[in-house]
Amino acid sequence: MSHVFHRVLNRNLPRAVRAKGVWIEDDDGRRYLDGAGGAIVVGIGHGDRSLVDAMAEQSARTSYVHATAFTTDALESYADAVAPLLPMDDPRIYPVSGGSEAVETAIKLARAFHLARGEASRTLVIGRRSSYHGNTLAALDAGGKEALRRPYEPWLGRFLHVDAAYEFRCANPGHPAGCGDWHAERLDRAIVEAGPSTVAAFIAEPVAGATLAAAVPTDDYWPAVAEVCRRHGVLLIADEVMTGFGRTGRWFGVDHWGVRPDVLTSGKGSTSGYFPFGLTACSGEVFEAVREHGFVHGFTWSHNGVGAAVAHAALRRLQDGDLVEASARQGERLLKSLSSALADEPSVGDVRGIGLMVGVELVADRASKAPFPRALQTTERAVAAAREAGLLLYSSTGHVDGRDGDLVMLGPPFVISDEECDLVVERTAAAIASLRSA
Repeated sequence: MSHVFHRVLNRNLPRAVRAKGVWIEDDDGRRYLDGAGGAIVVGIGHGDRSLVDAMAEQSARTSYVHATAFTTDALESYADAVAPLLPMDDPRIYPVSGGSEAVETAIKLARAFHLARGEASRTLVIGRRSSYHGNTLAALDAGGKEALRRPYEPWLGRFLHVDAAYEFRCANPGHPAGCGDWHAERLDRAIVEAGPSTVAAFIAEPVAGATLAAAVPTDDYWPAVAEVCRRHGVLLIADEVMTGFGRTGRWFGVDHWGVRPDVLTSGKGSTSGYFPFGLTACSGEVFEAVREHGFVHGFTWSHNGVGAAVAHAALRRLQDGDLVEASARQGERLLKSLSSALADEPSVGDVRGIGLMVGVELVADRASKAPFPRALQTTERAVAAAREAGLLLYSSTGHVDGRDGDLVMLGPPFVISDEECDLVVERTAAAIASLRSA
């Protein structure tokens, strides 16, 4: 009997005993190709000794010091190294333990910024429907995934939501013409209706992650919504927890559209899963305003030197191995090959993505885009079939109406070879094809 309160209840989980590159091995000797990088986390691959050594070296120097009492060489050098990559002017980073903490920090930072400017009425955050930003209460409220919000609805409801940029089920009647402007107009309307003096920030993932499985917006989307935010004095928060550090084939997702947010969050890929770490970055303008007024916020594990040392080692590995470029190259291969392999599969409505962030939307009917009924557990069966074949995939459900909707997501480590990429395609296609015989 296990005394662990596992995330997956009522199921015995195998024990992972070792991992290397894109492969994970369990205690029965079974090998799994990590086609999802865990939860779209692992970029540089499993078993990289340089990160392990960085962790051990920094732990031997200072394992923990409180962020109000000391800084560390590890933290200062990491901040200096990552700052030139951040898509903002004169950036400052607030390190935390992961994505949810990063988003919670970003939301509170937006509040602190407006308080510092004498705009105490700015309390609202606008997020997007069918989105995910974390599981702390503010992050959960900013997110728009109904199934995650439902148990905690009595504690939520302070924030607003607009439609996400979701090409396969575009809400714009005139799609595809002017989708960016259309979404920008709806954001503008939401701000005006709420009262511009009440809105603190707009938060969105540059490319929608788990909740919409790599839904890439039209090229006019991000410049258009950024302009609306600027015009109304609303801070733009780019949630790069999943897209950051090379996942989309650029250092950050917003780099594809030349957008410079006021605040940016990152997590997952910052250490490639080797250490719990994330960061909230803000522009110099935001920092200077808050510095004068103060920032009432903090976590015990923020500004952790060991985490910073691991993140710096991950950054060097990404740079020295040209792994961001590898993500772009192998992502193009994966998307093209998977699209071809699934072209005639009746249960596949859409294959989409950018870099090594690829999604497959499963549908009961291609013509109408009707989803499978949730009772059929379609995504779960596809993921289980892939796992049985030695491939790990990531999944999401409920995006169509809060209940129905089946998505499969792929995000392997950037070190994946051509042969391993082809194996991911082969096993994914076979797993989805197995749905026809079920």
